[in-house]
Amino acid sequence: MDTLAARCFLSPSTLSRIETGHQRIALEQLVAIAKALGTSLDQLVEPEGDEDVVIRPEPESMGGATFWLLSRERDRRGVTIAKMRLAADHEVHEPRVHPGYEWFTVLSGTIRLQLGTRTILVHPGQAVEFSTMTPHLLQAHHGPVELLTIFDQDGEKAHLPGHRHH
Repeated sequence: MDTLAARCFLSPSTLSRIETGHQRIALEQLVAIAKALGTSLDQLVEPEGDEDVVIRPEPESMGGATFWLLSRERDRRGVTIAKMRLAADHEVHEPRVHPGYEWFTVLSGTIRLQLGTRTILVHPGQAVEFSTMTPHLLQAHHGPVELLTIFDQDGEKAHLPGHRHH
C-alpha cells in the first residue's frame, strides 16, 4: 500500500480510505492510481464480469408452477418481471382477489384464465391485462403453459415464492 501510495503521490491513509469507501475519490486521484497500476482509467473503473447487466434467473418451484425472476429485486420501476411455467397438473385453488394489476403474454401452450364469471382461453402470442381486484385464477389448458408476466408489488406478493402464495 505504501509503495502504491508513493507512486500516486497520495498518503497511505488517503489511499486506504479510498479503498474502503470512506473517502470519495477525485478524478485526478483516479487517473494517478490507474497510471501507477499500469492500467487505463476505463479498465480500472469497469465492473468485473457482466453481473451489472445480465440477470441469470434461478428456477423456483411450488405446486406445479415454476418461476424465473427476470428483473432485479427492488426494481426501480416497482414491477417484477418473471417467466412462469404451469404444469398440466398445477395445483389450483379458488380464484383470488388482491390489490394491483397483472399483465402476461403466453409464450407456449394455452392458459385458461378465470376472470370473474368469465373463462378466457389465452393462446401463444396473446396478452392480457386486468385488475386483480377481479377474482382470477390461471390454469394450464390441455398441457403445460409458459408465460411472461409483469406484476406490480401487490401481484408479486400474491403470486411469487417467498411471498404470500396464490
